[in-house]
Amino acid sequence: MIGFEYYNPAKIVFGEESEKRLKSLLAEYKVKSLLLVYSGDFIKSLGIYSVIQDAVKELNLRFLENGNVVPNPSIDLVRDLVQQGKTNGVDFVLAVGGGSSIDTAKAVALGIPYAGDVWDFFSKGVSPERVLPIGVIATTASSGSETSNAAILSNGEWKLGFEDDRIIPKFAIMNPKYTVELPEYQTFVGVADVLSHLLERYFSDEKYSDTTDYLIEGAIRALLVNADKLIENPKDIHARGEIQWLASVAHGGFLDAGRRADWGSHRIEHELSAQYNITHGEGMAVVFVAWTKYMAYQKPWRLALLAERVFHVDSYNYTITERALILSKKLAEFFKKLKLATTLSELHIGDEHFDAMAARAVRNGKVGHYVPLDASAIKKILKLAL
Repeated sequence: MIGFEYYNPAKIVFGEESEKRLKSLLAEYKVKSLLLVYSGDFIKSLGIYSVIQDAVKELNLRFLENGNVVPNPSIDLVRDLVQQGKTNGVDFVLAVGGGSSIDTAKAVALGIPYAGDVWDFFSKGVSPERVLPIGVIATTASSGSETSNAAILSNGEWKLGFEDDRIIPKFAIMNPKYTVELPEYQTFVGVADVLSHLLERYFSDEKYSDTTDYLIEGAIRALLVNADKLIENPKDIHARGEIQWLASVAHGGFLDAGRRADWGSHRIEHELSAQYNITHGEGMAVVFVAWTKYMAYQKPWRLALLAERVFHVDSYNYTITERALILSKKLAEFFKKLKLATTLSELHIGDEHFDAMAARAVRNGKVGHYVPLDASAIKKILKLAL
């Protein structure tokens, strides 16, 4: 087990009627001017908008809102919101929705106190001097951004991330009932996203981190069990609650303890979604099926271990490489059960941009820590994904 620091100050308010805590949470941070960031009118049909409006009126807050967030959020909207925030003295940013809304809010919270272009944080690694506080009302179970220190933005060509503990939201309100009316596809790409965060952390070359190993394996088992429950009954509020909590568990930093996570697969998918604007969770399903096929012949031990412990693949009957390949097959079967693509051809994506995507992915050097990948390796994985 390698040394580590764990820090996550996000207050999680989970469960039925948790949204009623919004007023007291905003009062705790002495908010005067609130910017609400969301995507579409669903927050009104869910009743969230009226909860926010009541809090705004009772606390006598200045209030701005924008519901134009889209998947794979754009720097253009962030720049507009930063300017509006500066003009109106915004001192708190509230996101309602999933990862796209939350990452947009995080970027705006970085940009409002900053004199330069907010894209500097993502493209140049500028460290912020100050960040506005952020709050979240989560309506999906997917990215885990509600308790993470990361944000992802796109400028149309590059899809880049920024990490800083100061963009961890101050609070995350999670009421599973808000996820019940999600379309089937949105529910299951969320499940794939949660699984991808667990897999990235599991695929570490650290051999002495039993506690975190077993925690991740248990989380994967819980995710598989509750995904099956949702396939059988999409209205199962208990399964939805488990998966919403797992989204935060998977990406809140606790499962990084004592190890170095991989993240190579995410870097590959970011190029795919930047190039083709595909949904991140489905992109991760495609990439992980291919990545595990590739790694079965490069460094299979971690893959074989997961196959044994979670999918009950007997080490007596199969070689280490065979067990790793079975893991790839098991992942593909699971994603297919969720009605997600497991190949690029299903998404109508060919190999015409592989060279450019691989070059962009490694612009700052090899990606991934389990087996660092150069451009040639990334192209091999993309070809396996066809």
